[in-house]
Amino acid sequence: MTIIANPPPAETEDVARREAREPSSLVARFGPDEPLRLDAGRSLAPFQIAYTTHGTLNAERSNAILICHALTGDQYVASPNPVTGKGGWWAALVGPGKPIDTDKYFVVCSNVIGGCMGSTGPASIDPATGEPYALDLPVLTIRDMVRAQAMLVDRLGIDTLFAVVGGSMGGMQVLEWTVSYPGRVFAALPIATGARHSSQNIAFHEVGRQAVMADPDWQAGRYIAAGTRPHKGLAVARMAAHVTYLSEAALQRKFGRNLQDRTQLGFGFDADFQIESYLRYQGMTFVDRFDANSYLYMTRAMDYFDIAADYGGSLADAFRNTRTRFCLVSFTSDWLFPTEENRAVVHALNAAAASVSFVEIDTDRGHDAFLLEEPDFFAAIEGFISSAARMRGLT
Repeated sequence: MTIIANPPPAETEDVARREAREPSSLVARFGPDEPLRLDAGRSLAPFQIAYTTHGTLNAERSNAILICHALTGDQYVASPNPVTGKGGWWAALVGPGKPIDTDKYFVVCSNVIGGCMGSTGPASIDPATGEPYALDLPVLTIRDMVRAQAMLVDRLGIDTLFAVVGGSMGGMQVLEWTVSYPGRVFAALPIATGARHSSQNIAFHEVGRQAVMADPDWQAGRYIAAGTRPHKGLAVARMAAHVTYLSEAALQRKFGRNLQDRTQLGFGFDADFQIESYLRYQGMTFVDRFDANSYLYMTRAMDYFDIAADYGGSLADAFRNTRTRFCLVSFTSDWLFPTEENRAVVHALNAAAASVSFVEIDTDRGHDAFLLEEPDFFAAIEGFISSAARMRGLT
């Protein structure tokens, strides 16, 4: 029933298990009398949401911006991550004097339900057994994540969010907010996302999940109790996914066929090429900060996402009568969520007579462009937020 902050824990224990017990950020705890109703037909209680805030909530409580993170993101949007030591994943965009200006707005970013940075997830203790949930945690959806965020926003005393912003899986959450809580979102910025997960994207996720589950150390999901961790399987899953975040042009520009620390082919299966070494590094560093079961749950949540499914297949009907102001952003080289998928949402919003603008950013940096410093992207965000603020009376 309280919102508390905990000090960073010791570094010797598994990250997911440690953060589940003592989140390094603020945490909102909800008791047995405040269950989270899930799409799977079950409830989650008790549960907790780990989050960070930046800036100051104004007296009218009208300047709050909710940032939604992507698949492997977390709540540390603009502050250093105490686990990795790295800066906030969107620190270039969020902060004093930046496009999302924390001198003007109160920014909230939470770790999603099912995550591994303090919010209730597979590594959390199941009160019924006293052991980590593992795969006994109900399968979650994007809508479940948004329901939990809405409970956090309620706890913070915020009725209407000035804006909800996010890319990729975060963009799915933005769209779900506008459908599930249309009266609570003044402005929405869904970035590099779509109204449903494509068959191709589901296929890539299944490859990753199978890699995790094929690792003998996965132990049918009970690896925490067994004292093991499926490092190899999760690393392979990360490597496969990371390829989808880039573009062929970016890979060629950065790596080409350059060799790694050698002048000729090794005629073996070590990392001959720089791109091989890069992907192995990505896999190796990922397993130190992410939980394998959380990866299963969160990829499955993305796969299940399909806004139109509850509206007879009509995306326009999902947005019917919305009063939210939208700005959608896509990137020319993003083949994970290509521009046509973003345009499909724009067309549905137009059919629903919504207020919507659309920006396509020309870049060769692929899906990950939304996490990088792209001047045109930053200008589009700042322009839309400033315009919405004037309409909201925040300037």
